[in-house]
Amino acid sequence: MTDKINDNTTEECDIFVIPHKIPRRISRQIMIGDIPVGGGAPISVQTMTKTKTADVEATVNQIARCKDKGVDIVRMTVNDKYASAAVAEIVKRSNVPLVADIHFNHIFAIQAIEAGIAKVRINPGNIGSKDRIRQVLAKAKERNTPIRIGINSGSLERDILEKYGTPTAEALFESAMRHVNIARDFGFENMAVSVKSTSVPLTIEAYRLIAAETDLPLHLGVTEAGTLKGGTIKSAVGIGTLLAEGIGDTIRVSLTDEPENEVEIGRDILRSLHLAQRGLEIISCPTCGRLDVDMFSIMNELEYRLKDVTKNVSVAVLGCAVNGPGEAKDADIGVACAKGEGTLFRKGKKIRVVKEADIIAEVYKEVMEFQPEK
Repeated sequence: MTDKINDNTTEECDIFVIPHKIPRRISRQIMIGDIPVGGGAPISVQTMTKTKTADVEATVNQIARCKDKGVDIVRMTVNDKYASAAVAEIVKRSNVPLVADIHFNHIFAIQAIEAGIAKVRINPGNIGSKDRIRQVLAKAKERNTPIRIGINSGSLERDILEKYGTPTAEALFESAMRHVNIARDFGFENMAVSVKSTSVPLTIEAYRLIAAETDLPLHLGVTEAGTLKGGTIKSAVGIGTLLAEGIGDTIRVSLTDEPENEVEIGRDILRSLHLAQRGLEIISCPTCGRLDVDMFSIMNELEYRLKDVTKNVSVAVLGCAVNGPGEAKDADIGVACAKGEGTLFRKGKKIRVVKEADIIAEVYKEVMEFQPEK
């Protein structure tokens, strides 16, 4: 199909956009509960609970809220005996695969596997001896539970830090490969890897190194990225760069904020690269002197009204006649605004002209009635 260019000379002019398909790195597949990760499966979105895991009710409720936002996998810390004792009940009451995040105490990892956890994340830099790691792998192999080898720049092994002097991409890569090889020596291949840093360039380079060396599925993230604004920017740049290069099988946006926001931003990153499998995409113009409607108020109210929409639908609200009609046609639901009114489109077809005061309500109605293609 050939693109047709909109010269704004006729109402009947159509725009056909051919989305760029990003070639993805070929990785092996593992199963996190019922969610496939790697092997060409859709890129999954993860988050982590912020509650005390021992508080079963609060943790289960938070997991449910994340599920409502479209999360695929949820991680929770298992950092003491009370958290460990709560795992089985949380697993029983949750309808998403759960991951146990383990530091320092390998016994909690073993107990979480026995309690039915879908995956265990261990940080080998602080889990202890090779024998402890082997004990965790033995239990994981027995139960067919995947392991994520999670390497962080803030908790590298002492000898690797001494070798490189500071956390570097090569240091993260070496730490990851050391523990991948320990697992392989034990005959364990059911694993994913992450090599995270607070530095975006360091994170990107470390993932490039590990992606070139192995076919293991990769969990992407910029660790401790920051607050909602700063953390979103760092995560979008770091995770987005790697995804655009075809690297990555599952992602987690790390924010000093509610986990539901991590899920939404993760899905937005995927949507921006046409990698999302579900959800709402909102397109709006940045505005300029050609604008003849109150775009700021329209978009603020519309975004608020649509905040809980999870169906696969794109919505475009454009403010003038230059790019507006063409871009509005390209969305599932679109409106091209002019002075005091807007022309409404559904799947590229003009359906009606509405007054400016009715734009929000009419777009909302169209979105609610829209049925995505199966």
